[in-house]
Parts: sequence; structure tokens; C-alpha cells
Amino acid sequence: MYQELLNTVQSLKWENIDTDRKEVLTSLISFIQQKVNDGEEINLNFICTHNSRRSHLAQIWAQAAATFFTIPGVHCYSGGTETTALFPKIAETLTEQGFTVFRIAATENPVYAIKYNDNGLPVMGFSKKYDSPFNPVSGFAAIMTCSQADGGCPFIPGAEKRIPITFEDPKISDNTPEQTAVYRERSLQIAEEMFYVFSKIKR
Repeated sequence: MYQELLNTVQSLKWENIDTDRKEVLTSLISFIQQKVNDGEEINLNFICTHNSRRSHLAQIWAQAAATFFTIPGVHCYSGGTETTALFPKIAETLTEQGFTVFRIAATENPVYAIKYNDNGLPVMGFSKKYDSPFNPVSGFAAIMTCSQADGGCPFIPGAEKRIPITFEDPKISDNTPEQTAVYRERSLQIAEEMFYVFSKIKR
């Protein structure tokens, strides 16, 4: 893991998150633990309305947490109920927190490669629908990261388990002086919760 990213991780206080949030995360911990116990691959699809902010943060931090805690066979994806684009402030925030982020396709829906160490496979960041061919078609947990997607998608085809873990949208700070701080705070909140989840997995 890159040193700057490791510094960010070491600043996290995942054991101190609120009891209510720990309860929210219990279902995801149970899903992952059962897959580990059964020796199966762990496919996690983080879903939000636009696949532009929260779902990407959750996907990327979950993959980094799985690597940090050496949990094998974890594959993290993300999707939306519609396709837009990864919001540039997300790439900027992740870069500031220690990831290496580079754009590999400059289109209306750009594709980013997000790396947490030099030798690991990058997470591919771009907006797509949750049922995109890029994502798994069965046996995955659908983690609903926003209330709109959770309410608007009562059924996710192929999902083995549906888990609502919603976060406040950092978009509320766009075009304000607080934008950078709000995006940083939301990213760190999601990081703490994903690291809490994987810290509880027993191999």
C-alpha cells in the first residue's frame, strides 16, 4: 500500500464509529464471513443512483480494506440506476488521500484507474448501471449506498443479498466553499466503515 495511503488508513478510527452504524454494517460482515467460511469468492456491488460519488468511494475503500486485512477473493464493483460520470471531485479526493488515480479514457463518461499499491490490479472507476456486463450477474451482495436507489430499486436481479448502507451525498456541498472538506469527510467516513467491516472478518 502506498505510504501516503497507509498514513490515511492509520489515521482512521474504525472501532470508534457509532454503535448504530456498527449495527447497520452487521449484515455485510455476515455476508462476507459466510463466503470466507465457505471458501467462495466475495462479490460486492455498491449501488447508488448515478454511480458518480458514494458508490465509487465505497467500492474503492472496500477493495483497499480487503487488501489491507489480506482477505482473499474479494471483488468490489459499483453501479447506478442510471449512467452519468464519475464526479471529478471524487478522483481528486482519493488522490489527496493517497491513491494513485489516472484517467485512461477521456470521454463524457471518463474511465479512471485507481491504484492502492504499485503491483495490485487497479479499481476501474467509471459510471455504469448496476446490471452492466462489467459487473457480476449472480451471487453478489447489492449494497445500497443511497436511499434513493434503495427505495427506487426494490429488486436487484442476481443479488444473493441486498444490504442498505446509506451515506449522505457530498453533492450537497458542490459549488460552496465547504466542498473539499465535505468530500474529504465523506470519503473518510466510508473508509472507516469499510475498514471496520473487514477488520471483523476471521480467516
